[in-house]
Amino acid sequence: VQLQASGGGLVQAGGSLRLSCAASGRTFSSYVMGWFRQAPGKEREFVAAISTSGGTTDYVDSVKGRFTISRDNAKNTVYLQMNSLKPEDTAVYYCAAKSRIWVRVASRNVYDSWGQGTQVTVSS
Repeated sequence: VQLQASGGGLVQAGGSLRLSCAASGRTFSSYVMGWFRQAPGKEREFVAAISTSGGTTDYVDSVKGRFTISRDNAKNTVYLQMNSLKPEDTAVYYCAAKSRIWVRVASRNVYDSWGQGTQVTVSS
């Protein structure tokens, strides 16, 4: 599956952004989808994941209550709604896809396909 992320930008602290990740192909609904981010000089870290049906989600502790991952299988798209943004959320955000099995979803090593990344910058 090919992935195309969009929606990044510059926002003030406390603001909101919604990232989108459009997938090609007819099997989008068979993939667990994840969002990761990478800040300068840091490793790529897990942000959120969503199961094939959308019924199960997982988040890194630092974004719980502020970010929401969702998907629309009819549109082959996964979203990341980011509210109450903080300067420490500044990073390049990547979407990723893995097989349908809900296991180790926070590990970047199990994802097979990656989007190109979209920059999110939060000013203080």
